[in-house]
This record gives sequence, structure tokens and C-alpha cells, in this order.
Amino acid sequence: MKPEKIYQELKELAEKLGVGVEEHNFRNTGVRVKSGSCIVHGKHLIIIDKHRPLAKKISVLASALAKLPHDTVYLVPAVRDLIAKYAEE
Repeated sequence: MKPEKIYQELKELAEKLGVGVEEHNFRNTGVRVKSGSCIVHGKHLIIIDKHRPLAKKISVLASALAKLPHDTVYLVPAVRDLIAKYAEE
């Protein structure tokens, strides 16, 4: 499965779980920021630096989603295996 499709599937899973996924430009902030999961005003978000390579964006998303209950949501096998890999770490 192509990385772009995996990334899209992960974003769709986040949406189904009620988690927002946002990409932001952190270069202009002057503050060292790390992509990841957080809660802002009571809403669960996964914030990703939009300048990161696609592989890193996939890693951030899969790692954050692996920590959430997703057993009741259908996942294509490639995405399910990827999330399972991050759940073990």
C-alpha cells in the first residue's frame, strides 16, 4: 500500500475515533515543538509538523492511534499491522 494511502487511512481512523489531526508550520514559531498527541480545550488532537517527511507523519499518527481503543473500527490489513507494530513499542 502506498504511503499516501496509509496516511489517509490513518487520518480517517482518527476521525472515526473523534480525534482531530492538524498539520501546522512550526518553523516560524521560534519554539522547539514536537509532533504528537495532546488535548486542547477538552478536544483530543494529533498535531503534526507539516514539513516533516511523510514517513515521520505516518509514524506520529500510528503511534498516537495505537494508544487509543480502535478494536471496533474496521482497518485495512496494512494499517492494522502498522498500528499493531507501534502498540508493541
